[in-house]
Amino acid sequence: MVVELPEHGDLAKVAERYGLGLSEADIASFRPLVHGLLTSWDVVAELYEKCAPTAPDRRWSRPEGAENPYNAWYVRTDIRNGGSGPLAGRTVAVKDNTMVAGVPMMNGSTTLEGFVPTRDATIITRLLDAGATIAGKAVCEDLCFSGGSHTARTGAVRNPWDETRSAGGSSCGSSALVAAGLVDMATGGDQGGSIRMPASYTGIVGHKPTHGLVPYTGAFPIEQTIDHLGPMTRTVADAALMLSVIAGRDGQDPRQPRDLETQDYRAALDQGAEGLRVGVLTEGFGHINSEPGVDDSVRAAAETLRGIGLTVEDVSVPWHLFGAKLWDVIATEGATAQMVDGNGYGMNWQGLYDPEVMAHYGSRWRSDASQFSETVKLVLLAGRYAIDRYDAAYYAMARDLVPQLRAAYDEALSRYDVLLLPTTPIQATVLPDPGAPREEIIARALEMLANTSPLDVSGHPACSVPAGLVNGLPTGMMLVGKQFDDATVLRVAHAFEQAVGGFPAPAAAGAGRAV
Repeated sequence: MVVELPEHGDLAKVAERYGLGLSEADIASFRPLVHGLLTSWDVVAELYEKCAPTAPDRRWSRPEGAENPYNAWYVRTDIRNGGSGPLAGRTVAVKDNTMVAGVPMMNGSTTLEGFVPTRDATIITRLLDAGATIAGKAVCEDLCFSGGSHTARTGAVRNPWDETRSAGGSSCGSSALVAAGLVDMATGGDQGGSIRMPASYTGIVGHKPTHGLVPYTGAFPIEQTIDHLGPMTRTVADAALMLSVIAGRDGQDPRQPRDLETQDYRAALDQGAEGLRVGVLTEGFGHINSEPGVDDSVRAAAETLRGIGLTVEDVSVPWHLFGAKLWDVIATEGATAQMVDGNGYGMNWQGLYDPEVMAHYGSRWRSDASQFSETVKLVLLAGRYAIDRYDAAYYAMARDLVPQLRAAYDEALSRYDVLLLPTTPIQATVLPDPGAPREEIIARALEMLANTSPLDVSGHPACSVPAGLVNGLPTGMMLVGKQFDDATVLRVAHAFEQAVGGFPAPAAAGAGRAV
């Protein structure tokens, strides 16, 4: 790729954008200097071409109709290394924000349609090395900016418990496929709750690891400080097993601490949970849109934990109610700057970039920004206004307040091993009609974030497990732990699962299973 040298008019536009106050003569004077500087771009391109990866030849297909239950698959694959590791014989659906080399990746959006990655994400390499079979790419919401399951350009994903209802988002395809028993496990991504919210809606286990525990390398970013990848499974044991495989430093992701240590999270479950202390988070209940049946179900689940020997007490963390406000600012301005203006990756950090996806996506959205979903348009209107009008000062304020939010949770967690609260204040809502008004589309995408989004900002590990059925639909209970103490969160989740005799599955579970 050779850099196209700028004409006089190109430089005049740049000068005008920055208000440089250059005359025509000034621009003419600068032009040869700019041309000389840009020769380095050609050298970099030549050097990169020599080491750039090439996509392997992997077979894939795009299922339709009856072959695509719940509209949850983007593409089907059968990729395996033939290893005999801990996931041998297990099938995995990969959220379509995560790169599988040689397999199309759409991230739910026409702005990425047609892109084929040339490298596997770190977690894909680890899953394959552990013996897993990659069964396909699961549909996700448009650029992952929705907690519903109705914005993907391939159409709405339907909930296996009630196909008129949302499967949650943005990891909607992953949740539907796991809940229906069509795969053993799936990967999810979580920036505002996108592992835990669909887990709550579909009655599965969704674990958002501590920020940085699982490398994000090879997944499409939204905002570096809130990006997470994690497991979505039918049982806590499978979530712990999958986390053991995908966790750990890869040396390519600046989200990860240099001194990161992991453990065998599956083996940790054998320690049990008797005697652990649970703080029932007062501010997690009674939101303006909380459904009484959800709150009651989660409180009943807390009593189940009390009944098997855990100490259960109410605890107040007032900062929890501010967490979603911090998230609003960080996710809106941060996504504007990184996900859109920075073509997903942004700049100024050390790690592995993907120039191919940046070029493909950047070219596509700039050629027709009307392709963005209603939620992304909302983000851009608010985010770019705030950045331009206030010079990103509000983003800086929000980031500077994060330590106070984190400290508030940490103070409660100094007295309790885990905190407990509803994952989502509501159950799965009815999917909007394709022609629904913008206000309804956005409401169904963002109405369930109150309890999940603060934990993306603080970075604490949080796991959603089914608390029970209300009116025939699942509810979710979220357990939150100390930073990098994912094991204790999973121990309590596992103890609850054992106490209730396992989690229920929809009537359609396993129907049409193809692996």
